[in-house]
Amino acid sequence: MKWTFGFLRHRRAACSLLLPVVRRDIWRKIHVTAGGGQQIHTQSPESSRPIGRYPTPNKEDLPQDIVKQMEAAEKEYGFLPNVFKLMSHRPAEFRALFTYYDAIMNRKTERLNKADKELIAVAVSAANKCLYCVTKHSALHRIFSKHPTLADQVIVNWELAELSHQELAMLKFAMAVARAETITEEHFKELEEHGFDQEDAWDIAMVSAFFALANRLAHFTDLRPNKELYSLGRIL
Repeated sequence: MKWTFGFLRHRRAACSLLLPVVRRDIWRKIHVTAGGGQQIHTQSPESSRPIGRYPTPNKEDLPQDIVKQMEAAEKEYGFLPNVFKLMSHRPAEFRALFTYYDAIMNRKTERLNKADKELIAVAVSAANKCLYCVTKHSALHRIFSKHPTLADQVIVNWELAELSHQELAMLKFAMAVARAETITEEHFKELEEHGFDQEDAWDIAMVSAFFALANRLAHFTDLRPNKELYSLGRIL
């Protein structure tokens, strides 16, 4: 199974937004355990705080398809996002989660672009107070949208952010799904008034629902963001 973020396709467009990132090769940094084996780091190089509540397994104990996905992600980002290390604790769930993520976030849709999907992820994750997802997906929104401040506005109050009428309608529907409100025909009618059809509504809802799940996963595992994520896309 091949995993890709589609991140490289946007590298040229994003390069003017990225701070120089020194390749840290977090995945390849290992330490020797008491038993003499090699174990993947569960701590960021800048801090002694673990990246999460659960330990990551020894690299040699992981299935090869998981190792390949992690190495591919590190190559694309320049560092390995901590969610990969955390989810390697459960390989079957690792595969399921990232396959679902890929189908929702990387599949080309008629009206929603990557920046739109990341904005939904930010709004839902902020409402759920998910530090990891807010940090990671606000960084991706800055890169894909080339807008260095909009995600920050959405984090504080999406209803007061500098959104287009279409973006506001999109987030209003996404938040209704995330909050488990009763979805009525009025919700669909409002989307249609802003150029979205029922298939677009499905796409918006799937992103919202996925991050409602991901936020709770990050909460109970105490998943911490990579330090590199905070600065991505902030300089024009």
